[in-house]
Amino acid sequence: MTTTATVSSSAQTEATDVKSRVDPRGPRPKPFFTPRKIIIYSILFFACLYFLFPLYVMIVTSFKTMPEIRWGNIFAPPIEWTGEAWTKAWTSACTGLTCQGLSPGFWNSVKITVPSTIVSIFIAAINGYALINWRFKGSEIFFSILIFGSFIPYQVMLYPLVMLTREMGIFGSLWAVILIHTIFGMPILTLLFRNYFAALPVELFKAARVDGAGFWRIFFEIMLPMSLPIFVVALILQITGIWNDFLFGVVFAGTQNYPMTVQLNNIVNSAQGSPEYNVNMAATILTGLVPLIVYFVSGRLFVRGIAAGAVKG
Repeated sequence: MTTTATVSSSAQTEATDVKSRVDPRGPRPKPFFTPRKIIIYSILFFACLYFLFPLYVMIVTSFKTMPEIRWGNIFAPPIEWTGEAWTKAWTSACTGLTCQGLSPGFWNSVKITVPSTIVSIFIAAINGYALINWRFKGSEIFFSILIFGSFIPYQVMLYPLVMLTREMGIFGSLWAVILIHTIFGMPILTLLFRNYFAALPVELFKAARVDGAGFWRIFFEIMLPMSLPIFVVALILQITGIWNDFLFGVVFAGTQNYPMTVQLNNIVNSAQGSPEYNVNMAATILTGLVPLIVYFVSGRLFVRGIAAGAVKG
């Protein structure tokens, strides 16, 4: 009887297993193409077309000759690919009275962007670190003033800045533009660094203080190695903002020190002869290459840094 019952129980168990394999329980797998996904991906697709199609037109136009641009289809690829427009935009396009292309403006932009970015990020990192870990009397008021400063329109302060740089003897030079970009970049960067350092474990700071580490040792040996994502965010924001700036460059740099954006404006709005659309397109792409490269190289760290800097504040 025992053997029969055991066999019967085994058979029943096997039947149950077979049934469970044949008729699995649980939620059904969702189909890939759901109405919600179709709507989301359709919106993303048309958004990509909206932003990429003008870039496509710029690229194909820059490789065309002027007769083909005048008589051809603006959306069609070039019949004869040529890089003459790129060469002219870089070396010999006229920017007002001079015909040296964008190359002088490129090096002026580099001379402005590099020191402005380095100095403003370094000072903002120290500000954010001090505001969150070394609170002093009036630190919250100081932070509020910095935040308020980041919302003041640049145009409101143009005339006082012109007077200030004139009195300092640097108006019409690259130093004036460097100083202004450094100052205007610090408020928002200080906010980013403060929020990022606030999200780091405070136990690390306290342990370093117990071990006898001071202000600078904690900053350089503990905070900086952990802050790569937020430094990338600050780097991208500063490079993009400074490189693409037109207002400060045209007002404070002087005619001999115009950055690349001002040179591009002079090329596009030149009144000499008929407009050369291929040269204008090539010059526009050349002007925007540096921010594009920075974004493509460090885009993932940029997202990480923004997310980390928004945790606490």
